[in-house]
Formats: sequence, C-alpha cells, structure tokens
Amino acid sequence: MAPKASRPPLSRERVLAAAVALVDGHGLAALTMRRLAVDLGVEAMSLYYHLPDKETLLDGVAETVVDEVVAAVGPPVGEDWKAVLRRQFLTARDVMLRHPWAPGLLGTRRSVPAGVFLYYEQILGTLIGGGFTYRLAHRALHAFGSMPLGFAQEVFSPATAGGSMDVEDTEESLAAMAEAMPHLTAMVAAELHAETDPTLGWCDSQVEFEFTLDLLLDGLDRLRA
Repeated sequence: MAPKASRPPLSRERVLAAAVALVDGHGLAALTMRRLAVDLGVEAMSLYYHLPDKETLLDGVAETVVDEVVAAVGPPVGEDWKAVLRRQFLTARDVMLRHPWAPGLLGTRRSVPAGVFLYYEQILGTLIGGGFTYRLAHRALHAFGSMPLGFAQEVFSPATAGGSMDVEDTEESLAAMAEAMPHLTAMVAAELHAETDPTLGWCDSQVEFEFTLDLLLDGLDRLRA
C-alpha cells in the first residue's frame, strides 16, 4: 500500500493563504471557519488555535493582502522620487486588482495592519529624499489618500450601500434623473467605464487612477520647487 501523502503542518500563514484563496474564488460572504476548514482538510476547531474568531480572521486576511503589496512593491530603486512613487502605487494597484474585495475589507478594519505603517514610512522616506519638507510630505500623504495602496476610496459607492453597479441599471437611473440634473447625467453617461477598464469601485478605473496620481505628483513637484 502506498503511504498517504502528508499534509504540511497547519500554521497561521497557511490558514490565511487559504482564506485569501477562498475569498478570491467565492467572495467575502463565503469566508467562514467551517468552509475554510473544509478547504484545508481539517476540523474547524483546529483553526481557532491560530485565529480565535471571525474578526481576527478578517484582520489576518487584510494583513496578508497588505503584506503582498509590500512584497510586490519592494524597496525603492535609484529613480526620481515621482517615478518611484508612481511605480509603487501602480504595483499596489496590480495586487488589489487580483483581490478586488480587499479595498472594501480594509475599510472595515478597526486596526491598521502593521505593514501599512512600514509601507508609508518608505513613501515618506522617498518624499524627504526627494527634497520635501516634513510639512509638505505630511500634506502629500493626506492628498494621496488610499492611492498608495492601489485604489481610490470613493465617498459614494452603490455596491457598498446594497445598490447596483450594473450598466443597464445605471442607464435606467440616468433616464429617471436626466431632466432634473442634466449636467450630472451627461457626465455619468459619458464616463461609464468600459468593460475592459479595470475598476475597484464605482468611480475607480485605471484611467482615473493614473490621471489623479499624475495630477498629484506634478502638483507636488511644483510645490516642492
């Protein structure tokens, strides 16, 4: 009889990697201790040693995605400060597009993953090394908002409020408000995202992300000078 293949030992890292894979495939609503245990081939109770409750699990999943961003971005290379930050932010966006549920999850966490502080320390060091004062660098961090993590957090998002982001539903809504708000209607109709344009929210497309990023970097460059 052939020996049974041995499973790798259960660890916090292995559990969280499986949790991220589960959410990638089935969405955040599918993430439960029971479902995760099935995917790992273990009893649900064995997970609680590593992650004692659902909130701790979600914190760990958020932390895992942030760590993926930090690893993908890597240390700054010998480029102009604008080129460094642009590359970092767009690399972070690539990670978020692989996990499109992550921006919403990060916005619900009560604690900030430790990797975020280390990542922003690196960004701050890039700005100071590029000739910024701490005051202007501080203002730059506020202006960037969530862009360093690869997405632009919108104030209003129909999906997060239980609404729809479907194009047909949007067109029906536009028709209903066209007479009362002609300019807003015309703008939204003109700017509906193409199906091929990666999005991470109602008003976060790749084109808009890069436009805003370049606008901020160019404006900060003028202030720095």
